[in-house]
Formats: sequence, C-alpha cells, structure tokens
Amino acid sequence: MKFSRVMLPVALVILCGAAKAQPIDDTLPPTYVPSGEQMFKQYCAVCHGSDAKGDGPMAPLLRTPPPNLTTLAQRHMGKFPYEYVKSVLEFGRAPLSHGTSEMPTWGPLFRHNDKQNERVVQQRIKNLCDFLASIQER
Repeated sequence: MKFSRVMLPVALVILCGAAKAQPIDDTLPPTYVPSGEQMFKQYCAVCHGSDAKGDGPMAPLLRTPPPNLTTLAQRHMGKFPYEYVKSVLEFGRAPLSHGTSEMPTWGPLFRHNDKQNERVVQQRIKNLCDFLASIQER
C-alpha cells in the first residue's frame, strides 16, 4: 500500500506530533539537548529503522525507500559526509537529490521546539550527525 500525496503529509504530522508528545522532564535545564541516539530513536527510526538500515515501520508506505544510513561513508569514498548530513537535517534536500520530499526537514522543527535557540538547534544537529557517524559500517 502506498500513501497518496495527501495522506503522507498527514501521517508525518501525526508522527511528528507523537514524537513531540513525549513526556517532558521538568528537571532538565531549558537548554538540555538529547543525545544523537535518543533523537534518532525519537525522530528517525520510524522511517530509517532502529538499526538505521532503512527498514522502519513507515518505510513500506513511502514512495522512495529510506536509505541505509549505516553506509553513508561507504557511499562517499570511505569518509562520513558530515556537512552533507548536517545540511539534509537542517534544510532538507531538493526533491531531485532525495528522490521525494517525504523526509521532514528537522531544522525548523527543532527551532520551534527549542524556542529559536540557535545554539541548541545546532547542538541537536551535531549530536545526530555524530551518532550517524558512529554507526557507519566498516
């Protein structure tokens, strides 16, 4: 079963809302930034899978399968493409390079959630990039 162009954005909004609906720990300082692994599980695993290999529960419903994120370095001549990944997380990708516009752009969501605190937004993106770099296949 494939999502229609109308249903996919609705599903993504529901997923993002569900991710945001996680209980908030009031004991954390307002500038607390979760680890990259925590954010991956919360925001990315639904499509990319808990092992980041592109087999999350939403993957079969997408027009373009999510990529295996553990092979990013292999696909970029053995070097993790840090700036590329950072850019995709923050700004998204053009439909031609990503295949479709199904992947959410996390920069605006983080800016909204973190009340426009750019330092915290950049730390979130860095933590996600560092986590993805740490799970690359050899």
